[in-house]
Amino acid sequence: MKPEQWTIKSVLDWTQTYFKEKIVESPRLSAEILLAETLGLKRIDLYVQFDRPLEKSELSKYKANLLRRAQHEPVAYITKTKAFWNSEFSVSPNVLIPRPETELLVETAISQIQSNHRRMRIIELGVGSGAVLISIAKDLPDHIYMGTDHSFSAIQMALDNAHNIIGEDHNLQFVVSDWFGALSPSYAFDLIISNPPYIPTHVLSTLQPEIVHFEPMIALDGGIDGCNHIKTIIQDASKYLSDDGILLLEIGFDQREAIETFVQSSHYFDHVNILKDYAGHDRIACISGAS
Repeated sequence: MKPEQWTIKSVLDWTQTYFKEKIVESPRLSAEILLAETLGLKRIDLYVQFDRPLEKSELSKYKANLLRRAQHEPVAYITKTKAFWNSEFSVSPNVLIPRPETELLVETAISQIQSNHRRMRIIELGVGSGAVLISIAKDLPDHIYMGTDHSFSAIQMALDNAHNIIGEDHNLQFVVSDWFGALSPSYAFDLIISNPPYIPTHVLSTLQPEIVHFEPMIALDGGIDGCNHIKTIIQDASKYLSDDGILLLEIGFDQREAIETFVQSSHYFDHVNILKDYAGHDRIACISGAS
C-alpha cells in the first residue's frame, strides 16, 4: 500500500486487486463490506465519501480484517453479522452462515401459515442462528414458535438474535435437542421446518475454503448420500405433526427422487411438492400427511 494518503477509493481499489491475487471470492464486495464495517458506514456511504482520507487507527483495524479475509475467512464471521430476509443476524463459527437460497424456506413457510387463517404451532429443527424462525416470527407474530438445536451455543445465539431483532417479549422458545430428541409427541405442531445438513460427506472437501475451513461441518455433513438427516426427520415427523400438518425441508438440488422415496415409504405422508429456487434448482420439499 503505497499512496501517501489512503482514501476510501484508493483502499478499495488496492484491496480488490489484492483479493483477486489471493483468489478471494467476490473481491470488491468483500472489500466494501469490511471497509464499511471498519468505518461504521453503510456501503453506499463509501461512494459518497470516496475522497475521505483514513486515519492510522482505521487503516490498522481494516488491515487486520483484510488479512483475515485473505485467508478465506468468511466476511460474515469477520463482521459477526449477516443480512437475511429483512434483518441483520449475529453469526459466529458456531453456526452456519445463512444463505440467500434459504430465504425460499422462509417465503414458503410464511405462505403456508397465511393460508391457514388460524393460530399455528411452528417448530424449526436445527435453528442455528435463528435466521429462518426469527424471520418468520417477525413477519407473523401471532403464532407459537419453537426452535431446537443440538448446540447450546447455537441456541444462545438464536436467543440473542430474537431479543435484538424482535424484542424481549418475543414469542419464541428455544430448546437444546437433537432433532425431536427432547420433545414430547403429545405436543403436535402444525408446521415443522428444517434446513438439515444435506451435503454428501465426500463432497465437503471440494467446497470453497470459506466453507471447508471455517463453517461447522456438523451443520453441512449429510452422510454418504447427503440424506441421512432428511430421512430421519421424515421418518419421525409424523409423531409430532397435527392431523393436517406440513413438513418443510430445504434439500439438495439432486435429492428429489430420494425425498419422494422416503415419503412413499413413510406410511404417513402421501404427498410431496418440490419447489425450485430462483436459480432453477430443486430446493424446498413441502410434505403433507395422509388425509
